[in-house]
Amino acid sequence: MNNRNFMKSYFGSHKGIITDQMKGMPYPPLQKPYDEESAEIIDLPEFDKSIIQKNDIFECIKDRRSIRNFTDESLTKEELSFLLWATQGVGKIIRDGYATLRTVPSAGARHPFETYIIADRVKGINRGVYRYLALTHQLLFLFTQDDMPEKLNIANLGQKFVGDAPLVFVWSCIPYRTEWRYSIKAHKAILLDAGHVCQNLYLAAESIECGICAIGAYDQKAMDDLLGLDGNDEFVVYLAPVGKYGH
Repeated sequence: MNNRNFMKSYFGSHKGIITDQMKGMPYPPLQKPYDEESAEIIDLPEFDKSIIQKNDIFECIKDRRSIRNFTDESLTKEELSFLLWATQGVGKIIRDGYATLRTVPSAGARHPFETYIIADRVKGINRGVYRYLALTHQLLFLFTQDDMPEKLNIANLGQKFVGDAPLVFVWSCIPYRTEWRYSIKAHKAILLDAGHVCQNLYLAAESIECGICAIGAYDQKAMDDLLGLDGNDEFVVYLAPVGKYGH
């Protein structure tokens, strides 16, 4: 019953809570920081409407399915660029970094997610783990491991298609970005926001004739450890393998 009450909570509930925003505390950074001097940064290519294979949004919605079998075909760097933009692309930075307007909605424009990419078969991108720098539309190289597919399969409870995919999107959450404004009311909003992000990936992928399968069943600690996350101030909340599907 308590869980159901949480689902029914709303932003007017929990009256009397003083949020960090109300206290005048600084708002959290829009993006997880990194060492700019030693960082290996990859510029993502521009793209335009010509990348779209299915221009009819009705058909994309109608045909969208969770796909667990992918061909051996690699994705292009342009396709990766498009999918990243479609899921977390920044259209506008509000004031001096208070908030961002992106291609997906987020409660209070807080956008609490970081996007990690585990690339295995993407043309022009070496195998490895990357983080998307949404503010500049770039990739930050993190590390590479030869046994990453096997580790992915184990961390995802034996769902072998995850490790077999040419590309895996992994979204982590930094809760304080939303807690700063909403305190304990933040967590329902964060879960809703995750759905917005993944649905955009579904439709964007369908438009370029790729398939995805949203994954919620995974070993939390194993996935956090795989990306080097602390599991408290940042942790994995959702992931999705991406690949070309057969006709």
